[in-house]
Amino acid sequence: MPQVDRIAEPWGTRTPYGPGDTWPVRVDSFLEQGLAEHDVDRWVPSATILHSNGDALDIAVKDGRIAGVRGRAGDRVNRGRLGPKDLYGWQAGQSPDRLRRPLIREHGRLVETDWDTAMDRVAGRARELLAEQGPSAIGFYTTGQLFLEEYYTLALIAHGGIGTNHVDGNTRLCTATAAAALKESFGCDGQPGSYTDVDHADVIALYGHNMAETQSVLWSRVLDRLAGPNPPRLVCVDPRETAVARAAAVHLANRPGTNVPLMNGLLHEIIANGWIDERYIREHTVGFGELRERVRDFPAEEAARLCDVPVDDLREAARIIGTADRLLSTVLQGFYQSHQATAAAVQVNNIHLVRGMLGRPGCGVLQMNGQPSAQNTRECGADGDLPGFRNWSNDDHVRDLARVWNVDPLVIPHYAPPTHVMQMLRYAEEGSLRFLYVTGTNPAVSLPELARVRSILEQERLFLVVQDIFPSETALMADVVLPAATWGEKTGTLTNADRTVHLSDKAVDPPGEARPDLDILLDLARRLELTDKDGAPLVKWHDAEGAFEAWKECSRGRPCDYSGLTYELLRGGGVQWPCDARNPDGTERLYADGRFRSAPGDCEDFGHDLVTGAPLSDTEYRALNPGGRAIIKAAEYLPAHEEAGGEHPFWLITGRTVYHFHTRTKTARVPQLQRAAPEPWVELSPADARRLGLAEGDLVEVATSRGAVRARLRVTGMRDGVVFLPFHYGYWDRPGGHRPEDERSGRAANELTTTDWDPVSKQPLFKTAAARVTLVERGAGGPSAAPTTAAARPAGTGVPATTGGPQALAGESGQEPGAGRVSGRVREGGAA
Repeated sequence: MPQVDRIAEPWGTRTPYGPGDTWPVRVDSFLEQGLAEHDVDRWVPSATILHSNGDALDIAVKDGRIAGVRGRAGDRVNRGRLGPKDLYGWQAGQSPDRLRRPLIREHGRLVETDWDTAMDRVAGRARELLAEQGPSAIGFYTTGQLFLEEYYTLALIAHGGIGTNHVDGNTRLCTATAAAALKESFGCDGQPGSYTDVDHADVIALYGHNMAETQSVLWSRVLDRLAGPNPPRLVCVDPRETAVARAAAVHLANRPGTNVPLMNGLLHEIIANGWIDERYIREHTVGFGELRERVRDFPAEEAARLCDVPVDDLREAARIIGTADRLLSTVLQGFYQSHQATAAAVQVNNIHLVRGMLGRPGCGVLQMNGQPSAQNTRECGADGDLPGFRNWSNDDHVRDLARVWNVDPLVIPHYAPPTHVMQMLRYAEEGSLRFLYVTGTNPAVSLPELARVRSILEQERLFLVVQDIFPSETALMADVVLPAATWGEKTGTLTNADRTVHLSDKAVDPPGEARPDLDILLDLARRLELTDKDGAPLVKWHDAEGAFEAWKECSRGRPCDYSGLTYELLRGGGVQWPCDARNPDGTERLYADGRFRSAPGDCEDFGHDLVTGAPLSDTEYRALNPGGRAIIKAAEYLPAHEEAGGEHPFWLITGRTVYHFHTRTKTARVPQLQRAAPEPWVELSPADARRLGLAEGDLVEVATSRGAVRARLRVTGMRDGVVFLPFHYGYWDRPGGHRPEDERSGRAANELTTTDWDPVSKQPLFKTAAARVTLVERGAGGPSAAPTTAAARPAGTGVPATTGGPQALAGESGQEPGAGRVSGRVREGGAA
């Protein structure tokens, strides 16, 4: 079997193919040193947990421990391929600092205890606050990395038992705008497109989506199309010179904060040149007239001026997009975490609506997710929405959910929109939210304006519970820490960004006394004595499969219908929802027949004003869209709240690297990944570096009005006027995990970001801060340790290439022995 250094070659070896062909199989594998595949005791089916792509794999078990992974050749998502985090990330679970016993705070210190003591303290404090203040005292903040079964159980406990509206996930930081944009355009969440659209598209447009590093296997699929006959043309919108930008026919490196005028300029050109499907617009949409009027103010010259991009490039991008026969568009954090996030993402949907490009092979939109089960948080209601894409402001939907849960509808909070995490923190800051239960996430590093966040989380009046697998920065502030099992140590399902559901079976036992998240939640429900309206236990299941069967009934007839799925079926490979009696093999693409889940009585949301975020009423929505069509929404451009200039002349943006995930809670504990990107870095363009008298490897300080970060400089193909910081880095290398208060500068990019969010999606904005860059120390120590393989590729010479060496050699082979069919062979269309 060929061996490839997958740190040096993150996307592996090319397997070219042409339009309409099946993506060839390439099975990637990585086992612990000295172990061969025939030595493995058993292979357990699962899917990846360190990104949103949903790559299917098998876990190698040897002597009761996880010993490696192998891609599944028969799965529709990855056809056997794995990315660097897939291949090496499993080692994190074996780190010696795993949480193994519950911890409680005694006299200011966290000390080990038993489960009964810890859970009695959690449930006891919750009962006290419910009696004293009611549900408004209690908040839950979860993750995008648990299983569907755990999210649904949490949603039932929080909404149907406690009755709190304070429920959100860290998906608010990565995927909230995806959900919001889909609701605004189609009346409902759910990705219209499919990964297989890459196989058919002749144009792929990527908006703020560094696919090469955030979904590396999907980028491998694109690279294989580019290497084959009749390759697609790419359009990239990104201020950085990413690997995507280098492969693109047109790269639009627009000024941060100008995504709306850029999109309006593209739409102006598309409409003015007649590159639209007038019949589709007439029969399947509302709102086109307003859009046409709005974009008249954004001719190519004006849009290019506002965005600071060459006008010829903008026109060429519009021509490529506007004349495509099969257009696939993807969107991610460059839009979602930027100024006017939802308004900009909606304009991507508008391009597909005015061009009539939905529901056909190669014609789709993927408003991408950032985490492996972010889609599940939205479906199940663990992000605050109601389960099954039900509309919280539709009384019929609330009554239907109450029927499923056998509770009084008044128990389910629907008097106001769900409370997003930034508002929950405001309530905690003011003292009305007094109990926060954090699961599988690290807000002490990932939320904006960290000095403020730390001061809130450390309040004595806030009772903080953290359920996690490692002693994260947030866990070290908690009153109670609950040790959880992780991937491979429990059973459950997770749904990726193109609606593919995978089953991950338990392979090994968790360490020490750690428990699956589902078991912890079931214990909490029991101790809180939550009941339905007949006095029976509210939560009626006892294991993962029981929770899945209950979820199937909750989702039956809803857009995200799981009723046709079973664990047995999913052991054969991933299947896309909706999967029901009419679509027993799943549904590859939504809206193929121009039918949407947007009728007033059916839609998940009545929509919002894109500028103010003000929600539309039922009456307003019925007047706008009585026939349940797709909604074309125009967007007014407003300048960002914080503009670069004066003492802070740079736009600060944050982002990711292919080698790390979120705050490195897992990936920092993986030798191959940590060595590839061991510390934070700062990126500037060559022109900006020369102007400031800076060079590769200099220690620089990036400062905003909120804080400062010091790191080594990497000079890259960044656009002028922009400074970049990776957001992954916290304080792992510091005793106790806390930032020393006497130190001027930190390592976490979110020391610098602002407390500001999109008015519709409530997603915090991480890419619109104004900053300055100053020299601290000349780079006598050599170049920055930033990876050279992707967007952080140095603009100059003399920087050693990033490699993994012998420890990073992974196998690549052809057809996996015994591999079956490609899973998820489904009909081409259908409404959600």
